[in-house]
Amino acid sequence: MESENSYTYKTINKSVSSIFRDRNSKFLGFAFPVSTENEISDVLAKLKKDYHDARHFCYAYILGADKSRWRANDDGEPSGSAGLPIYNQCLSLDLTNIFVVVVRYFGGTKLGVPGLINAYKTATKMALDEAEIVTKFPMIPLEIHFEYSDMNAVMTYIKQNELVILEKKFSNKCSIMLQLPEHKKNELKKYFNPFSIELFWGTE
Repeated sequence: MESENSYTYKTINKSVSSIFRDRNSKFLGFAFPVSTENEISDVLAKLKKDYHDARHFCYAYILGADKSRWRANDDGEPSGSAGLPIYNQCLSLDLTNIFVVVVRYFGGTKLGVPGLINAYKTATKMALDEAEIVTKFPMIPLEIHFEYSDMNAVMTYIKQNELVILEKKFSNKCSIMLQLPEHKKNELKKYFNPFSIELFWGTE
């Protein structure tokens, strides 16, 4: 049987930043905890607005507990000199659900590919050094429909497992929306099997 640790992943708990300078070029490193591509697009758009006079916005992101969704972008820097060094720094710490952007202000002196790799790697490392790394469980959306007679069973399970309720409606029939740790899915189905309870699983 797999342990709970088999289902966990590491990410950062809040956004952090750094500044690295090399031969008058300035590299601003920003790291954000994220969970969707939409969040990434919004963050990048805001950075481009806030630092509209910068030359490059190089970045990498990793999404999903299995780290299967990722991208590295050099944004005009020589191929492999920016996005991949950022990405590899995230991988070296075993992080996911993370978005790192390094904003470059060109200082007039070309750094060469080795210099760029070092700059983007260092700016990323400096930002991540400021971050608190946390361990989380992959979550899946769940909506529970039940009768008032089963209220006690539902609320007892939620309380015992310290689940966070996102929304609840109590009318002719009750419904509760919550985020469930993915590894508890089979356990929850088994627990509720004796009751007349409907479970609706959403998509992440």
